Amino acid sequence: MARLQAKYPGESEYLQAVQEVLESIEEVYNQHPEFEKSRIVERMVEPDRIFSFRVTWVDDRGEVQTNTGYRVQFNSAIGPYKGGLRFHRAVTPSMLKFLGFEQTFKNALTTLPMGGAKGGSDFDPKGKTDEEIMRFCQAFMLELWNCIGPDQDIPAGDVGVGGREIGYMYGMYKKLAREYNTGVLTGKGATWGGSILRPEATGFGALYFTQNLLHPAGKDIKGCKVAVSGFGNVAWGACIKALELGAKVVAISGPDGVCAIPDGITREMIDYMLVMRASNRDRVEDMATKFPAAAHFTPGKKAWSIPCDIALPCAFQNELSEDDAKELKANGCWCCCEVSNMGCQPGAIHFFQHNGILFAPGKAVNAGGVATSGLEMTQNAEHISWSGQEVDEKLHFILKSIHEQCVKFGTQPDGSVDYVKGANIAGFMKVATAMLEQGVV
Repeated sequence: MARLQAKYPGESEYLQAVQEVLESIEEVYNQHPEFEKSRIVERMVEPDRIFSFRVTWVDDRGEVQTNTGYRVQFNSAIGPYKGGLRFHRAVTPSMLKFLGFEQTFKNALTTLPMGGAKGGSDFDPKGKTDEEIMRFCQAFMLELWNCIGPDQDIPAGDVGVGGREIGYMYGMYKKLAREYNTGVLTGKGATWGGSILRPEATGFGALYFTQNLLHPAGKDIKGCKVAVSGFGNVAWGACIKALELGAKVVAISGPDGVCAIPDGITREMIDYMLVMRASNRDRVEDMATKFPAAAHFTPGKKAWSIPCDIALPCAFQNELSEDDAKELKANGCWCCCEVSNMGCQPGAIHFFQHNGILFAPGKAVNAGGVATSGLEMTQNAEHISWSGQEVDEKLHFILKSIHEQCVKFGTQPDGSVDYVKGANIAGFMKVATAMLEQGVV
């Protein structure tokens, strides 16, 4: 860590992600001298390669705009690079390195052969028209297309990148590559190679993992009050499945504040989340404007200010602080499942773990999204399409397997389970073993 901090002093998110993993694996790593001899950790924490490129496009006023695009191919020891693209003004190399590093272990947990990667741009979709987003996506793919492929690197969506953006990028890829290879991107439209349930998969998987987490503790999600941050694709899927499982979603939040929903979110309100996301306004207040009798907006507040049983951070990294964790506990929360990538700050995680609050990390909880992307890749390779029931059954199996791996590697001497340690060790051992067996490359 000292070496990395000296080498990358400004990359706080990346350093935070590495430190969490290294702290978790220290004991098991020291039991394997062969890992030390091959310098597995030193190799694992550095990405295989990073592409950065200029993205130039023309807005609706005819003015030339310039952004920076990136693709971080982090580790391919267990399969081709796999990870989303993020379009957000805050995107930096540090952010993408942290996400690619996390993705490596998350993908290892899914049981599917996928390596870790991440990419994106500092392009801000907020306030942009469909035509501007299309021109940006085409310009972005013009630079990226030659670095990806169905057995090389398979990008997907992430924050700011949904089905619309994937469609625009694939259209340009197809034109440039002169081949109809749907396996090069996941999160595609259902009519041209996309998998049923892929849009919902991250949120669905998070609730399946939460169920698996609760059952050993003698609890059930039915009847629980749930607070959700964000209203994008992940939060939308989580709200759908929470409602189906009998929970009551009592809060959703955005950059502008929180909407309290005392009687619980309805299916009509969940459908409206898609309209809010597509508007690119990034305002959760729109929910209260649309449903004034059911939702009450408070500016400047987070979802964690609303009393709940279960907290689901679904928006952005480090969104939940130690003070937020204390507020959650004071409001009666007894479980937090991290659905966003590294959604909780270290202080919040430590507070949960030392105050009897069930906690599980994003690399385990939100793995359902990339797992279903892997299932989409399989369907593309076989030129078939599975039913929703088949995909859902596989998703259930994968999340159950991830929970079992966390329990196997995270069970403590007192019988409790440290899900952070369990997820990190399980993912690390799979990737490290593969790297060792493939030699020093």
